[in-house]
Amino acid sequence: MFQSGFLDRFTRVHPAVPVVVFAPVIALLAWSGVARAGLGAAAVLVACGYAFWTLTEYWMHRTVFHFEPASGWGRRLHWMLHGVHHDHPNDPLRLVMPPSASVPLAAAFCLTFWLLLGAGSAPAFAAGFLGGYLAYDMVHYCLHHHTPTSAAGRRLRELHMRHHFQDDERGFGVSAPWWDLVFGTSPGRK
Repeated sequence: MFQSGFLDRFTRVHPAVPVVVFAPVIALLAWSGVARAGLGAAAVLVACGYAFWTLTEYWMHRTVFHFEPASGWGRRLHWMLHGVHHDHPNDPLRLVMPPSASVPLAAAFCLTFWLLLGAGSAPAFAAGFLGGYLAYDMVHYCLHHHTPTSAAGRRLRELHMRHHFQDDERGFGVSAPWWDLVFGTSPGRK
């Protein structure tokens, strides 16, 4: 991959890119959600969308990003999507998901929300879900490149660094570590 400038370009992204791409979409969805469902219902839907994001983050990280095909193009694709991050965890351009992957995934989730929840509820739910994704991307970047000052931030960083450097089969909830407690995958203390 590193010998192909084309492939390498699609796996590197500046951490501000998700904010530029997703913040306007989240704002538009939230506005549309309030206009369609009303403020109170939209607030509940946003909270539910965020909660659903946290579970999605956990399961995607655990099942999709840590599924390692034995050979072939699947192994290569896995490495480009997540393996490279584990091999180079301090590379600041490999910490947020590239739009070439995040935008199609976001569109697929939003379409699914529209089909399941309808046009009245889907925008607010999607705003919470995508807001959770954006928060996750920013938290993940900060955990790798900043020293948290709060107790919660230090704990999140400790758990995520244990995932990287101690046991990559534990600690899948980067911004939502409570799912590791629920599913029994919390990193141990060593």
